[in-house]
Amino acid sequence: MRVQTPGRGPLFPDQGPLGARIRRRVIGATAEITGFVLLTVLSPLLMLVGFIVDLVLWMKNRRPFVNIRVIPAVWWFLFGEMKAYLKLIFIYIFTGGPWGRGSIRRRRWIYALRIAWARNHLIAIRILFGLKFEIEGGEVTGPGGYVLMPRHVSILDNLIGDVFIGHPRGIGVRYVIKEEIRALTPIDIGGRWIPTVFVKRGSLDPDTEIAAVRALTHDMSEGEIMAIYPEGTRPTPRKIARAQEVISEKQPEIAPLAARLKHLLPPRLGGPLAILDEASAGTDIVFCGHVGFEGIRTVGDVFAGVLVGRQIKIRFWRFDGREIPEGEMARTEWLYDKWQMVDDWVGAELDARGETD
Repeated sequence: MRVQTPGRGPLFPDQGPLGARIRRRVIGATAEITGFVLLTVLSPLLMLVGFIVDLVLWMKNRRPFVNIRVIPAVWWFLFGEMKAYLKLIFIYIFTGGPWGRGSIRRRRWIYALRIAWARNHLIAIRILFGLKFEIEGGEVTGPGGYVLMPRHVSILDNLIGDVFIGHPRGIGVRYVIKEEIRALTPIDIGGRWIPTVFVKRGSLDPDTEIAAVRALTHDMSEGEIMAIYPEGTRPTPRKIARAQEVISEKQPEIAPLAARLKHLLPPRLGGPLAILDEASAGTDIVFCGHVGFEGIRTVGDVFAGVLVGRQIKIRFWRFDGREIPEGEMARTEWLYDKWQMVDDWVGAELDARGETD
């Protein structure tokens, strides 16, 4: 897989004092390296203990064997992090060091690294936990130069863009992602070498973040897309009800649209509407729905056995950017209409499985 030539989109400077950034990255890298060494040394003992615990829990309540899956999954994740550190050093040196910032070669190599990183993690999880994937509409994911708006329900669906679009299409993804992801040091470092916007929960400066999201649409090639999660966070029935209540109080004109959603949170309009307004005329929008990741919101859910043997179905829809209406209210209604389409599809798929969110 060779990543296509990316465009010269904006790179955003690191935020916060230099000392704080260095400290965060040193702590993160030290924790991962130490964890990898300890897990490598202790894995035989941990696997034995994990097997005994799994056996007891299976005999007690038929919980699937989880610990003997999680331990090698965590080791493989940390092994992938070790490879990522080495590759980042290689990329930095062979793309000009401090003089290579913003170069097309560095961008392409970082996109390729993140695709390999994401596939490394998901392939291990797929094998260890017996996941099965079904893709519908994959043919609409190329060529690039569009905006991807996926559903967000799990700690794993962040990998969809790189694994199911980036790898088969050779496309780099510009992400709008939560600041918390910077706890993964390779993402923290590499994300600054390609166009990436890290957003804060409850930001005190939303205008600056919206401006950065707008800029993320600039100079995309056919070998790039940008991705934003309109929900902003993972939904629960309580969060959906609360969001609908707040919209009813503060934005009554769109309350009827939000009230129809059953499985997805109402889209946060700031980022998506800014993108629709800023993107080059005719930029297509691709929506992504998926089922099967429900109930896997935290690491605790993984240990509960929810992930074992899951059937994951992913669906893409692409809409011609030339058909997006003008005007804020018209675009809001258009966005809600498409989001309702995803919500309806999710509901139908869950009903067919006899499952709930």
